[in-house]
Amino acid sequence: MTSTSPGAHPAVRTVGGLALAGAAALAWASLVEVRWYALREVTVPVLPPGQDPLRVLHVSDLHLTPGQRRKIDWVRDLATLDPHLVVDTGDNWAHLDAMPGLLRALEPLLTVPGAFVLGSNDYLGPSRKNPARYLLPDARRTPTRPPVALPWRELVARLTSAGWVDLSNRRDALEVDGRRLSLVGTDDAHLDRDEMPPAGGADDVRTSDGRSPAVDLHLGVTHAPYRRVLDAMHADGVDLTIAGHTHGGQLAIPGFGALTTNCDLDLSRAKGLHGWPGARPDRVDGAGSSWLHVSAGLGTSPYAPVRFACRPEATLLTLVSP
Repeated sequence: MTSTSPGAHPAVRTVGGLALAGAAALAWASLVEVRWYALREVTVPVLPPGQDPLRVLHVSDLHLTPGQRRKIDWVRDLATLDPHLVVDTGDNWAHLDAMPGLLRALEPLLTVPGAFVLGSNDYLGPSRKNPARYLLPDARRTPTRPPVALPWRELVARLTSAGWVDLSNRRDALEVDGRRLSLVGTDDAHLDRDEMPPAGGADDVRTSDGRSPAVDLHLGVTHAPYRRVLDAMHADGVDLTIAGHTHGGQLAIPGFGALTTNCDLDLSRAKGLHGWPGARPDRVDGAGSSWLHVSAGLGTSPYAPVRFACRPEATLLTLVSP
């Protein structure tokens, strides 16, 4: 006679315990953590000597769908942080009818100077697929059903009409809290739309030395932190590159970290503040490393609405003098 009583075979109890633990983890990931939004606060010693701190709010990967009122309200409340600059690194929505909710979420932030780039899911809606495909070396190689085109041109028009700067394969400049910022960005590398704008053009406010007193800070902005983009940003002399896309791995193992970055960025830099290409950022010369901040973002695909050991997040970057 087979029994699952306390006297049952140890293997039976082990399997049962693992099944129970797995069910609990799935419930946590899909019902709690995926909506447990976190504000990260990071200090970056990147301003010229003697300057006051500059607050930069980094939002990314909302993947907003209709009805996500809690996420909308949480994003709106970020305006109370009183940032000097907002940087949005894309993948804002995940549904054809998400425009009204997205604009409501961003409305208080659009009164602040801002810059943005688009991600793959700003152009194309998500499609139903096996979530495990994201663990492949390059998930783009897995065939999927044709995606739904999203009205990204309208989104760009709404954001730029509010005063935010579109940095998709562009350079620009902003006056922020009395500081002159030069900006460079690329379109989404995950869709191979990235093209680093050439230096020295009419939209490059820096002088020929690349690091002149004409600007106080040189920022790079991109959605997907592919190595080719980060290398190009570093070669351009950026002080700080800001990116999203990775979701911080979305599923992580405590004590180990992310299982994937969904691009060719190494797992150790799936989220947070790091150096590129090395681990010790400095501003000495081109042989050193620049700063890199990767956001784990605020959302997920509607077809994989889970997060584990990787809370959804926005980040307040406080830039200071070394």
